[in-house]
Amino acid sequence: MKLKIGIFDSGIGGFTILNSLLKTRKDVEVFYLADTKRIPFGNKNSKEIRLIAKEICTFFVDKNLDALLVACNTTNACALDILEDNLKVPCFDLINSVTEIIDKQTIGVLATQATVRSSYYKNAINSKKKNTIIFQQECPEFVSEIEKEKLNLDKLNSLSDLYLRPLINKNIEELILGCSHYPLIFDFLRKKLDSNIKIIDPSVALIKKFNESFAIPETDRYESISFENVKFFVTSERDEFFKKIKFWLGINKEISLVNLRSNV
Repeated sequence: MKLKIGIFDSGIGGFTILNSLLKTRKDVEVFYLADTKRIPFGNKNSKEIRLIAKEICTFFVDKNLDALLVACNTTNACALDILEDNLKVPCFDLINSVTEIIDKQTIGVLATQATVRSSYYKNAINSKKKNTIIFQQECPEFVSEIEKEKLNLDKLNSLSDLYLRPLINKNIEELILGCSHYPLIFDFLRKKLDSNIKIIDPSVALIKKFNESFAIPETDRYESISFENVKFFVTSERDEFFKKIKFWLGINKEISLVNLRSNV
């Protein structure tokens, strides 16, 4: 019997959570929803994000989920309560998960505008680690660049310099990639930082927490990554998303177009 798991994001950012999940287990059936019609979420206000969260719940409500993996930091920061209250299933989120694996004093966070302005990362970390110093950096252009069909490496290079410089100047010891899109350019960011600065991908912490709650059957452990039991849904640009799946995941998959019924 496979666990039914929901994953959602505004676009391809959730691929980082999907990969982390499928690298650890194969006893899952995944429903992946990308709200491509309204990408990016990170420049929207809290009211808009909470409305989107309600509609995401409506999409998942008939999927009989065993758990939801919140792959969008922005929705995590602004509307986690809506997801939990409406779906009535365990919701595993990136921000609260990552607070459990931080072990340094001075932390940098790269995130969207909405996530930074919510202060959710800061509050969550400080509630677990009392003496931690947190510096946050808004990255308004990262998501739109990472979502492009052909990556503009020069633009990504200049944006990386722009966003990382203030954090490097604060002598951070760990850097949290506070948007699920950012680990897709992990290698890019790694080259910009001293080797002694640890880069944290919150998806790893999220999946660790999930696997602690849903034990992996001893007879069904991961052997090789497979996307056979993953269903993809988008709210627009199905053909473009098909190409992104092929580029980032190396697979060809059928994609269903859905309507979340909103003008946001």
